[in-house]
Amino acid sequence: MTHPSSRKLAVITGASAGIGAVYADRLAARGYDLILVARRADRLERLCSQLSNAHGIQAEPIVADLSKDNDLTLIEKILSNRENVHVLVNNAGIARLGTIAQRSTEDALSQIALNITALTRLTQAVVPAFIKRNQGLIINVASVLAIHALPISAVYSGTKAFVLQYSRGLQQELAETGVKVQLVLPASTATELWDLSGVPLAAVNKNTLMTTEHMVDAALAGLDQGEPVTWPSVADATLWDKYEAARAELFASTQVGTPATRYKIA
Repeated sequence: MTHPSSRKLAVITGASAGIGAVYADRLAARGYDLILVARRADRLERLCSQLSNAHGIQAEPIVADLSKDNDLTLIEKILSNRENVHVLVNNAGIARLGTIAQRSTEDALSQIALNITALTRLTQAVVPAFIKRNQGLIINVASVLAIHALPISAVYSGTKAFVLQYSRGLQQELAETGVKVQLVLPASTATELWDLSGVPLAAVNKNTLMTTEHMVDAALAGLDQGEPVTWPSVADATLWDKYEAARAELFASTQVGTPATRYKIA
């Protein structure tokens, strides 16, 4: 940045394209200065220049691969030390779709490193300052596959299920503070993630595919309405309420000290 700003700062990961780039544009339009984190320097610098000119904000590009410890540590330090960070958008993620037999252990570990480890470490880095200030927002981008697994998505679905449960637990921890956590669960969205995943975007049913702009705008509308959990493509909001009620009932039924009678244990 060329000079200091008193504006609130939003840090967005995976910001060089797709969902992250749209979040950057929308938050800049809301008056936030930006730190945009991604691996591709040329795209980041171009986007920062565009957003600065369009919205009159300051946008700083930081080239980092969040699957690498040194780069992740750099972003952790920024989140811990910059007092004007008010928003963290954990958007960076990857999918390596295919059966366990088809995909390598490296593919599995790379998804865990970015979708789970990076998200967790960055969240842990920012929460103490947010609690101290009693203000802040964390947006965790998961996936509808957090509650559903396909034969080709065992690892990816597992990582997104972690984001769901981690976010829900964190929401409960922070319930009595001014710190907010929004969990966003997009369905199929038109991003570059598909072509890198092993399933080409061209192979996805176009009737199920949402644009990145619509996805982010719906997610931010949910945020403005105070939703802790936002399903951008789900029309009937009561479906989530029913799912949560069934989950709570199932959990409550586990709280006994004896095996279920159907197992007929002597």
